[in-house]
Amino acid sequence: MKSGRYAVPTCKDSEMTFRKIRLSFLASLIIVLSSFALGAIPPQFEITYAPAVHAAPLTGRLILVLAQKASPEPRYQVGLNGAEILGIDVSNWQPGRATVIDSKVRGYPRELADLPEGDYYAQAVLNVYTELHRSDGHTIWVAINDGRQATFQIAAGNLYSDPVPIHIGNSGISRLELNHVIPAPPAPQDTEWVKHVRIQSQKLTQFWGHPIYVHATVLLPKGYADHPNVRYPSVYTMGHDVPFSFSTKPDTEAEKKAEAERGLETGYEFYQQWDSDNFPRFIAISFEQQTPFFPDSYSVNSANNGPYGDAIIEEVIPYLEEHFRMIRSGYARVIEGASTGGWQTLALQLQHPDFFGGAWVLQPDPIDFHRYQLVDAYKDDNAFATPSGPFTTAERPMRRSPIGQVNTTVRELSRMEDVLGSHGRSQYQFEGWEAVYGPVGEDGYPKALWDKETGKIDHEVANYMRDHGFDLLEYTRRNWPTLGPKLVGKLHFSCGDMDHFYLNLAVYNYQQFLQSTANPHYEGDFIFGRPMKGHSYHPFHWAEFVRRMAAEVKKNTPAGENSSVWNY
Repeated sequence: MKSGRYAVPTCKDSEMTFRKIRLSFLASLIIVLSSFALGAIPPQFEITYAPAVHAAPLTGRLILVLAQKASPEPRYQVGLNGAEILGIDVSNWQPGRATVIDSKVRGYPRELADLPEGDYYAQAVLNVYTELHRSDGHTIWVAINDGRQATFQIAAGNLYSDPVPIHIGNSGISRLELNHVIPAPPAPQDTEWVKHVRIQSQKLTQFWGHPIYVHATVLLPKGYADHPNVRYPSVYTMGHDVPFSFSTKPDTEAEKKAEAERGLETGYEFYQQWDSDNFPRFIAISFEQQTPFFPDSYSVNSANNGPYGDAIIEEVIPYLEEHFRMIRSGYARVIEGASTGGWQTLALQLQHPDFFGGAWVLQPDPIDFHRYQLVDAYKDDNAFATPSGPFTTAERPMRRSPIGQVNTTVRELSRMEDVLGSHGRSQYQFEGWEAVYGPVGEDGYPKALWDKETGKIDHEVANYMRDHGFDLLEYTRRNWPTLGPKLVGKLHFSCGDMDHFYLNLAVYNYQQFLQSTANPHYEGDFIFGRPMKGHSYHPFHWAEFVRRMAAEVKKNTPAGENSSVWNY
């Protein structure tokens, strides 16, 4: 029966509606029961650690790795385009007590429930944290070691399980036991050419309330032992390997090909130059200075990492100059570095313009935070996406190939870091920058530049980074009247025009600023690799870099000093 426009339900209509609801419910129940029968419920992992490997409670980040191949071990397959990982904090975790990782735990690159059905290999790793009481009054839990670079997969003292084959698509519980402790690596061995030094920094030890060390690898020049009264200029290569990849071991064809693709000679080919009669005589030094937040401190004072800049300039370099025969004058100290080391190189030259006599800055991390890769840290509201029209947005890339193919986005790397560690403890790139450049949060951990889930940028953090001198273009611009005269002739840049991480964009801006300078006008020295040169681009072989450094030192040698001892 109808009344006007609206139908009035009858008892018969209600009965039919009830039947439809019941049938719908039964159909849904059948689907759910079928899912149970087919094993479509996401798996669950129960992870313990054996009392034999550690008898006391542990605090840290528990990371589960799911890989599709058994070799190398799943923990070695973690990366931006690598294995699936899931991470969870554990606190006061007791031996023998299970920690559960299931679909409620965030994963990268997918959620556990979204993994395709198939066979996998599961392995668990515990990144062990230590409680530290810093001199700034904060107490925090972080992974800390003796200063050597070591990611969580290989860091001494961390626990890991044997890989276990599993099948995603079957319901049930998989059990893993952390039954191995990663041992400390053997100490590197000194040779005739290469010496290894570990230096405890009292400044950093006081800041962290824990012994902090900087490791130096020293490459000696030809004839060093035969000329005990000769002092040499020094070049600080801001990386962690043996300077210039020096090696006395003959190369394989694969090694020759790999270095040729980077535009460099092999370590053995460099050794042949270093050992020749007419090659410049330098002492070359590289550093390892891992912090709890990143494998490198960037050699600057930082609210989160402590006074690494003071430690390098006031403790480490003076120690090296005392124990090796280096010329203790600014004109005879030069710096070189790429990527992380490139940013350090420029920062050290800017902050200590008289201490160093020249900087070779290669594909540096962002030196202008208007070009924080593709993010404008000051103007953009979101790091993950940028408006591309009135109703659309475009995902913001983080990494590309030299032909422009995007293979990682800012959102993806942010998610990976969020899985690897909470409170800025991923020990990965974005959070490494935040620890170096940014302020300390109320909880004692680095304050994030953007939210790792939403991408929303905190402009107070961006302004802190700028105001405290970590935006190197802004620092140079602000201080040019006093800084500029000390930099003339000292800045040498190179970068590929298709840098994988868009680092060339900030270098372009730095070049434009130098071209506009006055009193003094100094344009610097810039080489851009074109076309399609990526992050590994180098304009010269290492031997040519050293020759250019030697020419700079020779040019700046004060009158009356004998440069012939350097065999130029």
